[in-house]
Amino acid sequence: MVSPVPDDSPSVWTRGDFPDESVWSFELSATARQSLIDYGRGGPSADLSRRIGAQVARWAELLNGGPGFVRVRNFPADELTEQEIAHAYLGLGSLLGTPVGQDRDGNVVTHIRDERIPAGPTVRKYRTNLAQDFHSDGSDLVGLLCLHPAKAGGQSRIVSAHAVYNEMLRRDPHLLDVMYSPMPWSRNGEQGPGEQPYFELAPITDIGGIPRIFFIAWYIRDSQQHSSAPRLTDEQLAVLALVENIANDPLFHIEMEFQRGDVQWLNNTTVLHSREAYLDDDEPSLRRHLLRVWLTADTPLANELLRGGIPTPRAG
Repeated sequence: MVSPVPDDSPSVWTRGDFPDESVWSFELSATARQSLIDYGRGGPSADLSRRIGAQVARWAELLNGGPGFVRVRNFPADELTEQEIAHAYLGLGSLLGTPVGQDRDGNVVTHIRDERIPAGPTVRKYRTNLAQDFHSDGSDLVGLLCLHPAKAGGQSRIVSAHAVYNEMLRRDPHLLDVMYSPMPWSRNGEQGPGEQPYFELAPITDIGGIPRIFFIAWYIRDSQQHSSAPRLTDEQLAVLALVENIANDPLFHIEMEFQRGDVQWLNNTTVLHSREAYLDDDEPSLRRHLLRVWLTADTPLANELLRGGIPTPRAG
């Protein structure tokens, strides 16, 4: 039995619902910028919360009970050192949730850039300049701070996971049911000692009566490289393709350009995001560079297996 469709939820939207960016794009005020500068240079967290908490509360409303995304412009990247930027960015994120680890080393800030290493099954795509189809990350919320855009390409696209859900229900209710059953996911080299190289999880889990969607199609397809993983059925492969087909329809998604100092915040359970392939400058200092944080929200949004990020492996 498919769960009720959130037809009236603000998390259901298509491109036509946003004729301009004013609903989801915000400029940091001079006061907010100075607050982040002060905090990045060692100021107390209480001051940061007091000075910009009201602005952040508005973003949280849109992330948790609205369309599920915002873009915040004018982060003071030009005013801070690299270490101060990361500190201020974590401070800003901590007003929305608790930062969690994004890899086996427990890093809470990840550098998103092309490391110019050969692509492979254990190389996560954010370390390359390759396109990433629509997916979600392993946390309640995800933030991306742009330190430098690409020379060409690299556009961010976002789509309402619940609009995709509704369209799947309209086109093929049976395939939507398939999303509620466990599928194998490759750990892509992030497993701890003694762990299987894959795990099993249904891409849709109802939490509080709301479908929460976790989707990374290439992780599911990559599971087939492990002989011990269950084989994907024709229906499972078909539903992965259906999600990608709907999400990539220009009528459903919107594009979000990144400039230096832009921060994109997304609700991972109601929004899927993608990235176009990109071309970098030959000069290293001019290459595309983003900082990513994963956050656990005060109110659980994602499946409990996911919302804590990637745990650091215990010693075996």
